[in-house]
Amino acid sequence: MSVPTDSASITAPSGPFDAESLQPVESEEQHLLSKSYHDTTVTPPERVNGIEDTFPTQFVGKGEADTHRSPPFSSPRQKKSGSLRLNGDSKQEKPRDLIVEDVQDKSGERLASLKLAFDDKSRPQRTQTELVSGRRAGASWDRSHIHFAPISVPFQRRLQTFMVLAHTLSIALFLTAFFLLCAIPLFWPLLLPYTIYVLLSAAPSSGTLAHRSPFIRSLPIWSLFASYFPARLHRSSKLEPTRKYIFGYHPHGIISHGAFAAFATEACGFSTLFPGIKNTLLTLDSNFRIPFYRDYALAMGLASVSRESCENILSKGGLNNQGMGRAITIVVGGARESLDAQPRSHLRLVLKRRKGFVKLAIRTGADLVPVLAFGENELYDQVTSASHPLVHKSQLLVKKCMGFTIPLFHARGVFNYDVGLMPYRKPLNVVVGRPIKVVQARKGETVDEGYVDEIHAAYVRELERIWEEWRDVFGVGRGIELRIVE
Repeated sequence: MSVPTDSASITAPSGPFDAESLQPVESEEQHLLSKSYHDTTVTPPERVNGIEDTFPTQFVGKGEADTHRSPPFSSPRQKKSGSLRLNGDSKQEKPRDLIVEDVQDKSGERLASLKLAFDDKSRPQRTQTELVSGRRAGASWDRSHIHFAPISVPFQRRLQTFMVLAHTLSIALFLTAFFLLCAIPLFWPLLLPYTIYVLLSAAPSSGTLAHRSPFIRSLPIWSLFASYFPARLHRSSKLEPTRKYIFGYHPHGIISHGAFAAFATEACGFSTLFPGIKNTLLTLDSNFRIPFYRDYALAMGLASVSRESCENILSKGGLNNQGMGRAITIVVGGARESLDAQPRSHLRLVLKRRKGFVKLAIRTGADLVPVLAFGENELYDQVTSASHPLVHKSQLLVKKCMGFTIPLFHARGVFNYDVGLMPYRKPLNVVVGRPIKVVQARKGETVDEGYVDEIHAAYVRELERIWEEWRDVFGVGRGIELRIVE
């Protein structure tokens, strides 16, 4: 190594050093520096402004220090024991390399910074102790069975949801509005005669369809309602406008959303597929005794499902003022069939003993048209009769006493996909079958039971044909069968 020729020692911030061996002159505590400093090269001193610089201009030594730093120098520490106790274990201290840095202070004066280097192995290591951790906050939300709808939902889908929600809660909304107005004495002179009119009105069964509004039935909002699922109407053959028809809708489902979209509105294009035919969807007569709601239902072209109402619609008006070109839609299975509306299961149709609509067709001379809605039973989940037999028996008792029943169902919500009374977004495909010609019985003549059974059997065969022909097209799962019960 090279050393200055005109000086026997070098003075550094860490103390005087012998120029030849770089060993400490006064203290033995610097013995760890000697091993690394043997490899250090010192260049001759420089002269700045006529004054000889006693600090070396360059140090070359082991270690690495990319960042210039000059920590304050501390006095030599007392020599510690030759062993370090780390985590209870006694280990012999190993000699470490010396890092030599060439830095300058703020005034431009060169300084020598020396430090001992620690490698990763020589650093004290933390041992792995046994820890008991508590529950992680928010973990239960990751495993939650409720999946919330994202905020970034297209505006059209929000409008679709709003329309289906409004239709589903329409009876409750109209009743709420009526009772709110009843709480204001100012409206009593109007509400009292209106309530009497609602209770005594024969408009739902008169057959005149005077309150029917083509404008309301064709509003664009019903396209939002139908596109929620989405719902589509299909025909197997054309229907002559010079005949009258009885559409039998299957299955009932929970609320019969497919029947409303296809036959109570123009959202699915009924008048385009069946030009010249005016169809009327029938519902319970009790629905027309609900204030405000009855006006909404009559404007949509709905009518009572009573025998009087059916015969009046099919025997009045039309092209010849005897019902030609008119049609009615009956959900044949009724409330009893709604209890069998189970998704991903066999399609059970309550039809074996339902022959009243066949007799009606023979009396009025209307052709029967079977209608099968693929996906109607997939819109809601319902409590099964097998798992809750007592609930099922109570529902049948309510049906026997009051004429309707209340299925215990659920589906999705407005802001989530798992809990609520909104129907699921499942495709609805309403297929209209081929008409079954019916010979009208003479007025006052008793309907032949043999002919009723014959027409009923032909009706069932057409339903089975629709099922077998279109089940694969509209995604019915394998193993699911069409069953005619009761």
